[in-house]
Amino acid sequence: MTITFIQLVNLFKANFFGMLVSIIICPLAIWIARRVGLMDIPGSAVHKRHTVPMPLAGGIVLALSLLVLVPILHLWQGDIPKLLAAAAIVFVFGLWDDAKGLGAPAKFIGQISASILLIASDVSVHFLEGLSLPFLNSSTLLFLDWGVTILWFIGMTNAFNLIDSMDGLVAGVAGIAFAFFMCMALISRQVLLAQFSAALFGICIGLYIFNVSPARLFLGDSGAQTLGFILAAVAMIYAPDNLPQGSSWFVPIMVLGVPIFDTTLVVVSRLLRHKPVFHADRAHTYHRLVALGLDPNRAVLAIHVTTLILNFLAFIALSMPPLTATLIFCSVVLVGVIFLVFLLRRTLEIV
Repeated sequence: MTITFIQLVNLFKANFFGMLVSIIICPLAIWIARRVGLMDIPGSAVHKRHTVPMPLAGGIVLALSLLVLVPILHLWQGDIPKLLAAAAIVFVFGLWDDAKGLGAPAKFIGQISASILLIASDVSVHFLEGLSLPFLNSSTLLFLDWGVTILWFIGMTNAFNLIDSMDGLVAGVAGIAFAFFMCMALISRQVLLAQFSAALFGICIGLYIFNVSPARLFLGDSGAQTLGFILAAVAMIYAPDNLPQGSSWFVPIMVLGVPIFDTTLVVVSRLLRHKPVFHADRAHTYHRLVALGLDPNRAVLAIHVTTLILNFLAFIALSMPPLTATLIFCSVVLVGVIFLVFLLRRTLEIV
């Protein structure tokens, strides 16, 4: 595909406006959060170590920024309206959780409802229904595809919520992922998705400025969950038709590898310690890196650099023959498993 100068200009424009609008909105969102009492109180949970009440304004910034940017950038087309409508459900439930505190069942209701809305709009995986299996009919395979889709949306939504354990962490990881999808969607001739990703990349830059240590706002469930859900949807809408499927099917997994790894680490750790999976603690990758001797800022930097490396490897794999690309992916998974075992053995007793 030939990328035109105008397309590049539109990407930079979307990125610039996303950053500018979010930076302008952040102080307003902080004021709103303080006015309505949307605050994260120190010591309210075992993993919360901040010393002063912090406004849970990240979700408000994300929602208001998109409300401004979508009409300005003419993004109300294609799959974007469906994505935003579903993300609005996740945002509302996340905001409700920030304000009142919700149990896991209520959160899942919101996330499943949002997932079903996208499935009804034909935003879903389709790799199983195309198979010919003698013991499963096409209807069963279709339902299995829907199940995989719901698991992907719920998994990524909660993965981003789980890794929101340190200032700037989620905004940085999400921003890097959106930057990757911005580039790859343009190469795959999905210009609208590229512009949407560019706008979200800009929003993440603005959020990072206000969320990085010393933070002036927290993302809250409304911010972290909504970012995770939007990224999961972007990854599903991204369809590199001009690239071999054998070299591209695992790209979303690698791009979002850090939250997937952290979620796996936390779940395995809690099961080994016979604790509830949804019980908040300090068993995350960030906490374990600090326990191993890294200072907090370097621990966040290490996670961001790892995210960059995974994105670069995903980008490289796309240009490789399917066998080579699959070997790259399998090597990444193997390294991830080794590092997971290392963290569990070295830090299980101190988290």
